[in-house]
Formats: sequence, C-alpha cells, structure tokens
Amino acid sequence: MPSNKSVSDAPITQFINCRILKDHKLQREDLWVRDGRIVDPEKLFFDEQGYADRQLDCEGAILAPGFIDVQINGGYGVDFSQLSEDPSAGVAFVAKKILEHGVTSFCPTLVTSPPSVYHKVLPEVKVQNGGVHGAGVLGVHLEGPFISLEKKGAHPEQFLRTFGESGGLDRLQEVYGALDNVSMVTLAPELAGSQSVVEELCHRGVTVSLGHSVANLSQAEEAVQQGASFITHLFNAMLPFHHRDPGIVGLLTSDRIPADRLVFYGMIADGIHTNPAALRIAHRAHPAGLVLVTDAIMAMGLPPGRHTLGQQVIEIQGLHAYVAGTTTLSGSIATMDMCVRHFKEASGCSVPEALEAASLHPAQLLGISHQKGSLQYGSDADLVLMDDQLVLEATFISGVEVWRK
Repeated sequence: MPSNKSVSDAPITQFINCRILKDHKLQREDLWVRDGRIVDPEKLFFDEQGYADRQLDCEGAILAPGFIDVQINGGYGVDFSQLSEDPSAGVAFVAKKILEHGVTSFCPTLVTSPPSVYHKVLPEVKVQNGGVHGAGVLGVHLEGPFISLEKKGAHPEQFLRTFGESGGLDRLQEVYGALDNVSMVTLAPELAGSQSVVEELCHRGVTVSLGHSVANLSQAEEAVQQGASFITHLFNAMLPFHHRDPGIVGLLTSDRIPADRLVFYGMIADGIHTNPAALRIAHRAHPAGLVLVTDAIMAMGLPPGRHTLGQQVIEIQGLHAYVAGTTTLSGSIATMDMCVRHFKEASGCSVPEALEAASLHPAQLLGISHQKGSLQYGSDADLVLMDDQLVLEATFISGVEVWRK
C-alpha cells in the first residue's frame, strides 16, 4: 500500500488555486488526478485517507478540458492526404505540434483523394492515446470523395465518386479499403444510394457528417433519421439558406430530428470562413450543437507562399488560404486556441460556452463524452491551463504536463 493509504500506488496530483470548468460554469475548486483520470476527492479522503503526493499551483488560471479537433487536414508542412513513405510519422509530427494550441485529441482528416492514397494511409494511421509524444488520435475523418460536384470547394474534381449501381458499401470499401481506423465520414446525402451507406456506417460506429452538398432540407433530415449527426463546416460548401428551403442549414431548427438525437455542426471560427453575424445566427439558433473545428491545412504554421493540399496547390496570403490562381478558400491556417478566442469575441458567448464548443461538444459528437471533453470524475485528465483572455499557458494529457509556454 502507498504511504498515504490510497488504494492505488499511482501518485496523486492536486491542481490548486484554479477555476475549473465544471457543470457549464467556472468554479473555484481543486482538481485531483490519479492514474491519468480525474478522481473524486471525497472518496479519496474518506474512503482511502488519501492525500496529494504533489500540488500544482495554477495561480488563479482557468483549467478546462483539452481541445478536440475533429477536422484538421495537416499543418507545419505535413498534409495528411499526400502520399509519403510513412504517413503515421506525419500525423505524429502534427500531433506533437498542436499540443501548444491546447489540442489533446484529434481526427486527422483526408480530403478527396484517389483510392491509392486511402489504401496506403488508412491502415497506418491508428487510433492511439495521447501523451508527451503528442495529441491522441481518435480515428480518421474522411471528407470525400462521395460529395457533390457543384459544392466540391477545393476538392479535386477528378477524384470525386458516386455510390454507383452496385450498392454503397461495396463502393466504400473499393475506394477506402478497410474502415477500422475511421471515426467519421463526410458525404453528400443527395447522392443516389447514400441512405444505405449512412445506415451501415452508423451501425459500424462511424460518425456520419453531411457536407459539400446541394441537399435540400428533407434530404438532410432523412440522412439524420438514418443516423447522420454532424454537418461539416456549416454554411461552407452547401446551398445558401433560403426561406422556402433552408437546405442543410435548416437542420439547426428542424422539428424532424429524432427526439434522442442532437445534430452537431462544425464551425471554422477563423474570421474568414464565416462572417461573425452568420456565426451568431448559428450559435443562437442551436448553441448545444456548435463544434469548433480548425479545418487547418498543411500551411498552418508555415510562412506565406505556395504549398500543397492533397492533390492541389494552395496559396497563403495573410490569414487566407486559396486554391492557387483562384479565390476559392481551401481550409484554414487557424489554430484551435485562436478559434476559441475568435468565437467568444465574435459570438459574445460566455467563456464556458467557448471552451465547451472545443471540448464537450466534439466529445459528445463522437460518443466519447464519458471519457473526454469534461472534468467529471472518472474522465481522462486531458487539460488546458489558460488566462482570462483564453491564452494558453500549459497543456496536460492524462494529468501529465506535455507543453508549457
């Protein structure tokens, strides 16, 4: 037995002098961590006569759940959709770098690519826990190639696919190969054969997102009834809101969503992809569903100039990333901590709301909120320490400091 009579030999860390995000508000309370998880201090004191082996003084800072990015295409010169000798090394490199932006878990995202890319990359990018080596990988997000030609955005037209005559699932496996390491698929629900694909993916535990689509509202509602639960970068690459048929955007206030289902939607809050007024409309219409995503491309963290994204050449001008020679936006170069700050400022939301949009909501979307995205007892101690301006001071995974300013 350890010296302090606790039931585990693992050391106990007590975060003191902090305001923790709990039950949707900031509370002055200590946080206790053992074995990488948040523990109930009452059980520790009264049942085990335990005490802290180590105290960490947060000096009045905010302690919140680590950020979860469900849509990130790369960064720091690495493009997850570009074939390389060792795709997992590129993912690991980005995983390490995004710790300094408070991201403790993420879904590496592949944009529309030829089958050869999926067949090479997907078996090598495995789900894994985070740590000092980098943020945890929650599974790959496949954005395309089953998307609308009209709303392809920066996705290369020659690699777009339909579900074809043979039935969707065979087509999925033909294009992607195995789905073992996949956590999310973005598709256009108006494509013929999509209904069976949505059902089968959800049955396999893969989150289905609607995006790059010209779907009308009833097509979008039907996809949600079949299990779809996310909208990829709301307002971008979909039909604009129209009062007679609001399209996918109408899902935010639809009354045809199953009672036990919440529709989530991704927002790129970089000040470029979405006008602040549109951000406010979405947030006020459906605050519980808002998920901040970076949609960052390989040029995040790189200087201005030309870079590649998947099969395309991208030009960085200031904070804008364009398909070279056009005015088509191609992902962002924003970081998650920047998105959290911009979202709070642009929407006028509270600090807890801004933080939960990058932590609790993505965890709920992926069905992992019992484990990540909150500071409830038993949750993983993936944490960010920030000042009142939401500027990051330190990042922790499983209670271990993995980055400090």
